[in-house]
Amino acid sequence: MVSLPRALALSLSQLSDPAIVKVLVKSVLVTLAIFAVLGIGLWAALDSAIETWLATNMPEDYSDTLAAVAALTIGLVAGWLLFRIVALFVLQFYADEIVRAVEARHYPHAAKVAGLPFREELGNSLRSALRAVLVNLVALPFAIALLVTGIGTAVLFWAVNGWLLGRELQDMVWLRHRSDKAEIAPMSAGQRLLLGGTVAGIMLVPFANLLAPVLGAASATHMVHRARGAHA
Repeated sequence: MVSLPRALALSLSQLSDPAIVKVLVKSVLVTLAIFAVLGIGLWAALDSAIETWLATNMPEDYSDTLAAVAALTIGLVAGWLLFRIVALFVLQFYADEIVRAVEARHYPHAAKVAGLPFREELGNSLRSALRAVLVNLVALPFAIALLVTGIGTAVLFWAVNGWLLGRELQDMVWLRHRSDKAEIAPMSAGQRLLLGGTVAGIMLVPFANLLAPVLGAASATHMVHRARGAHA
């Protein structure tokens, strides 16, 4: 069974593969476009709502500035939470290309398997995004309560999103190869959390976060195939 460091090393070494570069460029551009539209819409809505509230409670000279600052602050926090959801949603549509590129180089016997129909990929993407939003909303009250600890909120969101990412990254590969719906997932819960937690950590680093989803999908491909081979 391949270790996570080995899977990441193999994935990094393949980033120059034209097939991976193509997916990386497409997924980054689409992710940034969606993120920009959502960000502008969120900022406009927050700015308007906060300014309206402040205008009734503070002098007019201060309301515009405070509304802009508050909207920007809330928008940045929301953006930090939404980025991974948007990135994974977009990646679902290109995951097949990443999986095939990794399989073609390292697991040629598996590259012949047909990909999922677009309708099923869309369903998986929507369920993934909805699950991520709902789980983060459930975690939000606990995260707020943990603010007094200084680090508890960050640890909670890391653990929650690590769990979510590990599952989604595994499924991007495994759902294309499972023989039937009753087949047990090849990676253990600990392996999924380790993979997802690592990718969630990379997503916190500016610029590296653009590579994180692709690295995660490629690493998951290695880990799933080695795990399936070990269980065979």
